Amino acid sequence: MKKSLGILGGMGPLATADLFTKIVQMTDAKRDNDHLRVYIDNNAQIPDRTAAILSGGADPVPAMAESAQKLASMGAELLIMPCNTAHYFLPRLREQCSVPFLNMIEITAERCRQTHGQAPAGLLATRGTIQTGLYRRALEAQGVPCVEPDEGERDLLMNAIYAVKSGRQDLDKAAFLQMLAQMKTRGARYFILGCTELPIVAQILGLEEPLADPTALLAQKAIEECGGQVVFKGRSRG
Repeated sequence: MKKSLGILGGMGPLATADLFTKIVQMTDAKRDNDHLRVYIDNNAQIPDRTAAILSGGADPVPAMAESAQKLASMGAELLIMPCNTAHYFLPRLREQCSVPFLNMIEITAERCRQTHGQAPAGLLATRGTIQTGLYRRALEAQGVPCVEPDEGERDLLMNAIYAVKSGRQDLDKAAFLQMLAQMKTRGARYFILGCTELPIVAQILGLEEPLADPTALLAQKAIEECGGQVVFKGRSRG
């Protein structure tokens, strides 16, 4: 018997759609009935997670908990959320919802070790995610060094992320590639797309670097945990 999956979405809506698309694409299904039952609450009114962490913005946990409880009441037996920064609030969220959550960041760190051993990972993420040290600690627990972006590189990443959130595609590919090259000189061997808008950025820019896509890894784990079978049709590589 397959478990029903709940997606705590809206952080942001395009990232939520990307996660659901990857779940569908990565499920080994010969007919509609082979897919998982998935409940999605695309709650775009959840306060900005980076602002809450860095500048005293509104606490997103009450709205996140409301969404989690709504998904549970609909029948979701396992929850996931396509927002890396939101995982900073996951311990509080788990206290307010009895349905288990998968942790995208821990899943990604484990896969990085399995795939790349102890090669240093370059982290591409929001300022909020970087500030919390979520990925750095998860990677260190797996014995994987983490190369983080400097201040200028963080500005470039934030601009790209919020451009995608606003529906823009006029991204500066040359500047992005220069950032990746700079991070390589500091030891990065591959790159973690540590914001759920960044897989979309990578697609827009046609990046050829070895990439770890946490959204795709979360989709794969969710399918497995819910009793489905995985085929590899996602965009993650390297």
